[in-house]
Amino acid sequence: MTAPTVATMSIAMIHTVAGLVPTLEALARRELPSCEPFNILDESLLRNTIREGSLSKTTMRRLAQYVWSAVDGGAEAVVVTCSSLGPAVDAARPLCPVPLFRIDQGMAVEAVSRASRIGVLATLPTTLGPTGDIIRTSAAETGRTGCQVTEMLCEGAFERLSSGNREVHDALVVEGFRRLAPKVDLVVLAQASMANALTPLGPEPEGIPVLTSPELGMRHIRECLFAASPRR
Repeated sequence: MTAPTVATMSIAMIHTVAGLVPTLEALARRELPSCEPFNILDESLLRNTIREGSLSKTTMRRLAQYVWSAVDGGAEAVVVTCSSLGPAVDAARPLCPVPLFRIDQGMAVEAVSRASRIGVLATLPTTLGPTGDIIRTSAAETGRTGCQVTEMLCEGAFERLSSGNREVHDALVVEGFRRLAPKVDLVVLAQASMANALTPLGPEPEGIPVLTSPELGMRHIRECLFAASPRR
């Protein structure tokens, strides 16, 4: 007797940082075992946003084209893994024929469920605003009207990481965390590239919980897809 075939869902991940693709694909395979991921990479989406200082209409349109290309390629769900592109994801979602996710949505939901004074630490100004906004939106949607968001930029950290100097990048993130921690009850790291910077300090440095987007994002996606797809 032939064993029954387990149904799989094709899920596309749209990336802007090449170095994070293997990490996020491995995470997707672990957290979404009934899904088969494929990757789309375009570093210019983030580079142009950084150069222009904000998310342009052109970049938003280009991201939407990638989303539709993923759907045409068979994707039954799409994940955008760059937090700087979050507003473009929100704009595209109403017209997208499949579930479309931001990688930072799960982190935002978790943050507002655990604290009312939330700190946002970022290494890019183009990510700082969208991350703060999604936390405020999540707070409003869940009725947490007393939520306060404090944003802090780690100046120069992203440039150091881009030039290959992760040690200095991590040191600048640690410095930013230590300045932000006394003002808040919980800190979120706005970019997936920051996820390991505070690891040497332990799980709750200075008694402050720290949330990152990759794992929480994938778990949120799993909950949404499984709730919507009983066959999986």
